[in-house]
Amino acid sequence: MSEAIYRPTQVGGALEATLEVRPDGSRVLRSTEALRWFPERITDALVQWAEQAPDRTFVARRERLADGSRGDWQRVSYREMLQRAQSVGQALTDRGLSAERPVVILSDNDLEHMSLALGAMWAGIAYAPISAAYSLVSQDFGKLRHILDTLKPGLVFASGPAYGRAIAACVGTDVEVVLTEGTLDGRAVTPFTTLLETTPGASGAAAHDAVGPDTIAKFLFTSGSTKQPKGVINTHRMLCANQQMIRQCLAFLAEQPPVLVDWLPWNHTFGGNHNVGIALYNGGTLYIDEGKPTPAGIAETLRNLREISPTVYFNVPKGYEEIATAMDSDAALRERLFERVNLFMYAGAGLSQAIWDKLEAHGQATVGERVRMITSLGMTETAPACVFALGTDVRSGQIGLPAPGCEVKLVPTGDGPWDKVEVRFRGPHVMPGYWRAPEQTAEAFDAEGFYCTGDAVKFVDEAHPNRGLVFDGRIAEDFKLSTGTFVSVGPLRGRVVAAGDPCVQDAVVTGLNRDELGLLLIPRLDECRRLAGLPASTPAPEVLHHPTVRAFFQALADKLWRAGTGSANRVARLHVLAEPPSIDKGEITDKGSINQRAVLQHRAALVDALYEGRESDPFVILPNKN
Repeated sequence: MSEAIYRPTQVGGALEATLEVRPDGSRVLRSTEALRWFPERITDALVQWAEQAPDRTFVARRERLADGSRGDWQRVSYREMLQRAQSVGQALTDRGLSAERPVVILSDNDLEHMSLALGAMWAGIAYAPISAAYSLVSQDFGKLRHILDTLKPGLVFASGPAYGRAIAACVGTDVEVVLTEGTLDGRAVTPFTTLLETTPGASGAAAHDAVGPDTIAKFLFTSGSTKQPKGVINTHRMLCANQQMIRQCLAFLAEQPPVLVDWLPWNHTFGGNHNVGIALYNGGTLYIDEGKPTPAGIAETLRNLREISPTVYFNVPKGYEEIATAMDSDAALRERLFERVNLFMYAGAGLSQAIWDKLEAHGQATVGERVRMITSLGMTETAPACVFALGTDVRSGQIGLPAPGCEVKLVPTGDGPWDKVEVRFRGPHVMPGYWRAPEQTAEAFDAEGFYCTGDAVKFVDEAHPNRGLVFDGRIAEDFKLSTGTFVSVGPLRGRVVAAGDPCVQDAVVTGLNRDELGLLLIPRLDECRRLAGLPASTPAPEVLHHPTVRAFFQALADKLWRAGTGSANRVARLHVLAEPPSIDKGEITDKGSINQRAVLQHRAALVDALYEGRESDPFVILPNKN
């Protein structure tokens, strides 16, 4: 292969850092670049671009046709969105809504969702986008009920009657319900057009004038991977500061209006703060991708990417895997995607180095240069971006250095050789706390006001701190075997998922107070069916019993055993789960993250069976140790 040449892309902000070493053993990293000015309100960016580029498309979504298919793009310009925000803001002001009686959005990304969100922020009325899975997938509505009890909303919005069962179960009859279309049996519904048709007036203007940097813009709820979801307060200062941090790190955003093709849900900070914010803050255009990184949903994403060439592209690792595979045989997709994209970015999980390398190879073969892949570490509590890995020498697992304005504190968790280093963050992008949860808020910060993440990191090279940080797993997931040997779960899971590609979605590591390591594997059943040539309707047990699939997992067990160098990383047994993780039991979050502790708690009998050596169990696989 010819020498790797990367597409010239202006980056900065998180390329160098100073290191303060403290007597207590903690260290603090700070960017050498200062954080520059940012506006007081995120809606100030909407005003700016409505004045400077009124006819430029801000957001677009494909029209839904009568047969359920998707047609041409419906576009809303900056001028039109400002008008929508002012009308909706007036309608919400007329209803006396506030942070104490906020707006709740139950449904997915669409033009009405965006209009309602910006209208609420325009008028200084907090809103909360909630995962659609809590209404459409959950059977007991436990998390949705908890969230609504926490918020006590004054208005609930959804796209249509599909949310009726959740609304009937969880939303009091004294709360106004607004739908984009349709009605609900036995309940009054306000059409969304009623909000849009409201004439802006003096009270709405006064409400907007009262909005400041500390005004609550939205509540974003954590995934509830350890406990019930917590409501993270997001202020206008947080959103604006973080967007300025991102602009300084991704300097090309200021050179040309960014174009995004994006599916990431707005109830999560990556999609709703990071990506929507990039488009709005920099006068860009966001094309709402209604595809998903699944076998059923990827076709729509590929269709959109064949039509719209993004200038920056964000996805989760599974999405990149599907796209990279599709590009193997789709020249049109390759040419359109690489036409003007400055960089790719992933978050949410570790990206397989093989997929990373494939994307770079596709770029070099298509346009004669590679497109850099970057990553970051952030969270709901930090709006989200804190550190960026921006160089062309970055590899999977690295998270880089702090963005301007973000102080990164590294705190050892103990004195032993196996103890880890927790990363903590402080800056104008960090939350003031959790809504109506003072005890949890107090627990979240240390004495200096740094947010305690519970994430572990280490340096790529201790002798050269400017090479950046590497993610080292969640501290709370780690445990010891009965021998006292410490097991670092995060890196082990990453290796297992990489080794099990494409048939392994995730892994739960077992072995607490036992002699050796085991795994509960969450399979990608669609990939297992594809491997075995089985129809999409084939039940999970039949798929996992298939000789070809069984042979795949046997080979994986053998590979993991041979790769082990000691009891802390040598997998001695595994069980392939036929029953998928449950969102209602907290085993999986709405964004697909596995809760290790919840799975181990609810599947204790399976763990016992795994260690009892039931070789007749068709889902238990032991490695060949010869």
